[in-house]
Amino acid sequence: MNHNLNKRWEIASKIPLDIDEELSAYSPVMRQLLFNRGITEEIAAYNFLVTEGSMFDPFLMIGMDVAVERLLRAIENGEKMVVYGDYDVDGVTATVLMVQVLRAMGGKVQEYIPNRFEEGYGVNNDALEALAADGIKVVLTVDCGIRSSEEAQHAFDLGLDLIISDHHEPRQSLPVACAVICPKQEGDPYPDKNLAGVGLAFKIAEALLKTRPVADVDVNRWLDLVAVGTVADIVPLKGENRSMVKAGLKLLNRRQRQGLLSLISTAGIDPQRRLTARDIGFMIGPRLNASGRMESAVASYQLLMATDEYEAGPLAQKLDNQNRQRQELTTQMQQAAEQMALAAEGEHLFFAVNAEFNKGIVGLVAARLVETYYRPAIVGQQEDEFTRASCRSIPEFHITHALDECASLLVHHGGHAMAAGFTVRNADLPELERKIKEIAARELGQLDLKPILWADLEIPLLDLKPEILHEQDYLEPSGPDNREVQFVTRGLKVVRYKTVGNEKQHLRLTVTDGRLSYDGIAFRQGALAEHMPERVDLLYSFEKNTYMGRESLQLNVKDIKNSGEE
Repeated sequence: MNHNLNKRWEIASKIPLDIDEELSAYSPVMRQLLFNRGITEEIAAYNFLVTEGSMFDPFLMIGMDVAVERLLRAIENGEKMVVYGDYDVDGVTATVLMVQVLRAMGGKVQEYIPNRFEEGYGVNNDALEALAADGIKVVLTVDCGIRSSEEAQHAFDLGLDLIISDHHEPRQSLPVACAVICPKQEGDPYPDKNLAGVGLAFKIAEALLKTRPVADVDVNRWLDLVAVGTVADIVPLKGENRSMVKAGLKLLNRRQRQGLLSLISTAGIDPQRRLTARDIGFMIGPRLNASGRMESAVASYQLLMATDEYEAGPLAQKLDNQNRQRQELTTQMQQAAEQMALAAEGEHLFFAVNAEFNKGIVGLVAARLVETYYRPAIVGQQEDEFTRASCRSIPEFHITHALDECASLLVHHGGHAMAAGFTVRNADLPELERKIKEIAARELGQLDLKPILWADLEIPLLDLKPEILHEQDYLEPSGPDNREVQFVTRGLKVVRYKTVGNEKQHLRLTVTDGRLSYDGIAFRQGALAEHMPERVDLLYSFEKNTYMGRESLQLNVKDIKNSGEE
């Protein structure tokens, strides 16, 4: 099986003359970049480039008015409440946000974050019973609960008022609860269906403070948490998600939240450098996720709640250490899972289950398999009675819909188009593997599965000017459904190159067109050093590199082809 997948390059079509004229207030490069993002009118361009923060009335969501009324009544009556979260970054940031907002409004509220290893994902009956015994009256879920119908019924039987807020795909029948807030539920008129769990929590907080304002409490102060949770959860960065992340990054760059400040410092990020969505995705998010993957997400919650550097510092160091352990374990598990994948030559979906796998890492390993082989991947840990697995997919295969077809074999399942999870009884595992591979063969069997790399523009090296970087900044933050700006330049001579990184997994190179030279970094492409052609075509992003206080322009190379190959 080919590790070095031959990627297809697709370069955006040239902007039509009428749209080019409509966007004439902008530079030729910016006009093309806007057109590539579906923006064809001047007013739409202005809104895309300028809009920040919340965009829509939270009360457009079904259930929001009921949830707000119940939460405000609990605050008035001094009832004990719990924010029931999840152990990933989205869930933890949503939990912190709601706990802090409810306390700022005078509420008696505490957090509950389940342990991945002992309780698994989502609402569980044992936890509900413990909360009811502790005198809790209201349970507000964030980032979970939309598929917890049995648990919702148990909450009702215990006398708990359960408010579910969740952004995951619902089933046809919703849980019976005090209120269910999910913009993806049938008939919900909310304009943006792509909010992360923390974005949904922000909308609840916005609705609460809109109904009952509190002096000196501005809901926008929590947008830094929205940015972190939204980017880390890899939801589409368009519409209101992009708008809130954009505002949240500005807040994040003020470095006012002590926990994040300590984490940024521990991660070795230059304190003077402007933070981007990429920093959240590759530096901040993985460290916040590490605690829930290796032990308990409570440490991440405590870090984000911390207001004192002497409390935050050790917690940030703990997360950094756990992240290093997580990286080592991921590499080991990936090698084992790859052996299973290689044994399944010709399969359209990879299925790797092992009792030795760490359930906190299975999602990362599945993602690595997808990245390496461009096939959907399921990786799970098998226990005595059950197997719990994480799934990652490709755009051509909606993994949650596939699991829905297998629902009769599953104890629990849920997720998105590209990521999901499930629990299955070991007795049903062989049949599940057979059936989901059959579904994958049906959906993917006639497709030429190659990863597609998109580029905005083919451009000569000579036209890469610093002004382009400034224009790119207006398009940030980039991410899913709002692609990073990328260019193609052809026929470049490779002046020098070398492998870098602890395992020589990355590639540094310098290229020239004969007049101008640029340095580049190609992450996870170190193997290309063994057969580097003299002349290359590059697909890359153009960026500013800051190292040891020095700034330089560089190419972040996504793919390298022998010149003239494509």
